[in-house]
Amino acid sequence: MYGTRGAAAVLGAALLLAGCSSGGDGDDSKSDGAGAGITQQPKAADPFWVNPDGNAAQQVAAYLKDGKKSEAEQIRKIAAQPTGEWIGPENPEQEARGFTEAAAKADRTALLVLYNIPHRDCGQYSQGGAADGDAYRAWIDGVAKGIGDRAATVILEPDAVLHLVDGCTPDEFHEERYDLLKGAIGTLKALKNTKVYLDAGNAGWGHPDQIFEPLKWAGIDGADGFSVNVSNFYATKDSLAYGKQLSAKVGNKHFVIDTSRNGNGPYTDGDPNERWCNPPGRALGETPTTKTADPLVDAYLWVKRPGESDGECKGGPKAGQWWPDYALKLAKASK
Repeated sequence: MYGTRGAAAVLGAALLLAGCSSGGDGDDSKSDGAGAGITQQPKAADPFWVNPDGNAAQQVAAYLKDGKKSEAEQIRKIAAQPTGEWIGPENPEQEARGFTEAAAKADRTALLVLYNIPHRDCGQYSQGGAADGDAYRAWIDGVAKGIGDRAATVILEPDAVLHLVDGCTPDEFHEERYDLLKGAIGTLKALKNTKVYLDAGNAGWGHPDQIFEPLKWAGIDGADGFSVNVSNFYATKDSLAYGKQLSAKVGNKHFVIDTSRNGNGPYTDGDPNERWCNPPGRALGETPTTKTADPLVDAYLWVKRPGESDGECKGGPKAGQWWPDYALKLAKASK
């Protein structure tokens, strides 16, 4: 009830080979992003790879082709920034290799999101995940093989620990989940140039006292740190306060903050249980950077890809599908 629920799991629609189309939501009528003129951000402040052919870039190219220059420039606010690439369930090695090879070619670091834990999302809009523990381990092995020695920053399993704490995930799955997360961290950290941030919820769900021990059971000691506010809307100052409190309880681990859509803070109207899902009136947050307000914060990241739906609520398409109208509203509301 408090987690990301609809974190943009763009399942199977990711870039499969370096330089080829990301596929979007399967809409073949869209042009590719080649005409959008998307380039990398300055490496010193933003070392993460910008996908020049992501959904937003494709939308920019489509608007330009249709003569909609003002709309194109709004969506360019999204297309020009590095966003998380959510690895799908079917071809983890191929996708991870494609993203990291494309990033390496641009002398940047790939930002990957792994969201495939069994019993994911407690039956909500992004339900699913690997069939069982063995399938998940094989999937993680595929991701690791695809990354190899190339540079990658991995956000590991949004909500997976949070849902163990908030009662969402049934008790019988807890022991296995802790084991799977700890194993995933070990496998990924054995790679030469991979950083791993285990997801740790958001500033609005509860108190760090409730989650710091579960994070330890899930292997946070072996990770580079944790992530907060993934696919959520809490202000950066609130996420910073939450993260610093939590860091003090887990060995002063560093953390990253998802600022993709937090420019106007959280939505406070409507059904409290669905305020996280495609809320109106939101805005893009701070652009991705490693130049942050606190030495404990390694980066502001756009983990959630702005413009992709949280789920079938408030008129939205399925979780992870590109939603041009929502993307435009996010961009127009931003500074």
